[in-house]
Amino acid sequence: MFEGLSPLAREARSWPFEQARATIARVLRVRLPDRADQEAAKALIDAGKTDEAVKAYPALSKAVIFETGYGPSGLPHLGTFGEVARTTMVRQAFRALVDDHIPTRLIAFSDDMDGLRKVPDNIENKQPLIEDLGKPLTVVRDPFGTHDSFGAHNNARLRAFLDGFGFEYEFVSSTECYKGGLFDETLLTALARFDAIQKVMLPTLGEERRATYSPFLPVSPTTGKVLQVPTLERNVEKGTIVFEDEDGSKVEVPVTGGHVKMQWKPDWAMRWTALGVDYEMSGKDLIDSVKASSAICKALGGVPPEGFNYELFLDENNQKISKSKGNGLSMEDWLRYGAPESLSYYMFQSPKSAKKLYFDVIPKATDEYLQQLDAFGRQEPAKQLDNPVWHIHAGKPPEQGSPVSFSLMLNLVSAADASTKEILWGFLSRYIPGASAETQPLLDRLAGYAINYYEDFVKPTKTFRAPTDVERAAILDLLAKLKAMPAGTQDAELIQNEVFEVGKAHGFDPLRAWFQALYEVLLGQSQGPRFGSFAAIFGIDRTIALIEEKLG
Repeated sequence: MFEGLSPLAREARSWPFEQARATIARVLRVRLPDRADQEAAKALIDAGKTDEAVKAYPALSKAVIFETGYGPSGLPHLGTFGEVARTTMVRQAFRALVDDHIPTRLIAFSDDMDGLRKVPDNIENKQPLIEDLGKPLTVVRDPFGTHDSFGAHNNARLRAFLDGFGFEYEFVSSTECYKGGLFDETLLTALARFDAIQKVMLPTLGEERRATYSPFLPVSPTTGKVLQVPTLERNVEKGTIVFEDEDGSKVEVPVTGGHVKMQWKPDWAMRWTALGVDYEMSGKDLIDSVKASSAICKALGGVPPEGFNYELFLDENNQKISKSKGNGLSMEDWLRYGAPESLSYYMFQSPKSAKKLYFDVIPKATDEYLQQLDAFGRQEPAKQLDNPVWHIHAGKPPEQGSPVSFSLMLNLVSAADASTKEILWGFLSRYIPGASAETQPLLDRLAGYAINYYEDFVKPTKTFRAPTDVERAAILDLLAKLKAMPAGTQDAELIQNEVFEVGKAHGFDPLRAWFQALYEVLLGQSQGPRFGSFAAIFGIDRTIALIEEKLG
């Protein structure tokens, strides 16, 4: 899919390509210890000859690992989507830079061996979870009764979530890695380098925690709980630790085979090392954790992955979004009012800048996505790779966008008080010859989103006002000009020019105040899209009737 793109990709400057270049540099540095080999391989890749580089240096034929993490104590959310979407964008850019000659994998890792620390508030059947507190999530009983465990239930939800958006990924379970032996070698290394891990971790902890901290969390053979207890003894040769169980007895268990789980920062480092992760991004709130895990990764003999820390989302009051507070947007919220593509666009934009995430951003993100989609076909191929839609659609954006903006659709819903898509299509099909839900699927989806958004946010806040004397005179002048137009006029530019000239003739300065007055008087809101486009779709006759109704 990405073969032959490297000449264009080398000129791309969007952030996924910058991250992909850093990942290539890491791969060369880690897999080719000799500096001369690194430079020679880089020269071949830069010349669009990655296939020759792979033949010359077989170490490059091993898959490059991109990873995202998920804690299955709760359901997937916007942060989950954002991390997978952004990592996918970097992976795609990497594939374009190397013409797909170096294989890649995207691992969606579920930390499902973590102990259940608290019962989620949004679950009705809490009793099984209360009784199983402290046990691994893949042991905790499923309160929904649909899967073998609570972890399995949430893992299934994660996979359905990712599949629903068409992500290409491999699901990896922490429990399976621990119990299946994939982590055994690295766990034994961690046991041997226990003191080096402690040297990294203990300075980051409070005095009380330091006294009992161990990077190993044994699973009690009697209660099945993941215990946060001190390691009393270590036997590197046997590969075991000794700890005090909940009943006070001393127990010796191997660190392999799923008998222990590591604390999360050492676990993160152990995972990077064992899986050979090349790239993983994380939120700004984890900067210190990344530093600690990177130091532990090096202590384990690994190389920390490439990546960056993205900014967190804020609510409309500039407060950090919190699942427990319930501020900001949920996935369900966005997908009720906006297309998944618009959400991907919002995630693409400036990931290192803090952005507000509340309902008002959805129409703007939707229209900006549509603008980028419309521009894509007119751009030079080199510019297309920096267009957000290239990244959103894996290099193959749809050829057809939407002939009507989302904001214009909202105004159409408002003016027509439309409650169904059928009502909207009555206007749209007259304005766009031959258009239907079948020929314009994106427009049809936008119609549904617009109705939902209007009903929930616009309609309850609509506030009409009477025009001032100056505004009334101008609106009457506009009314006369509209009546003078040929019946059925659908020339949006012609109508817009008339509106513009009326505003100038009546001395509105700035002219924005004239358009604001039109929307406040006619639609009960302070802003909207180009009035000419709105009138062309709504119909000259209906626009005239609307003006006459509001002027009284």
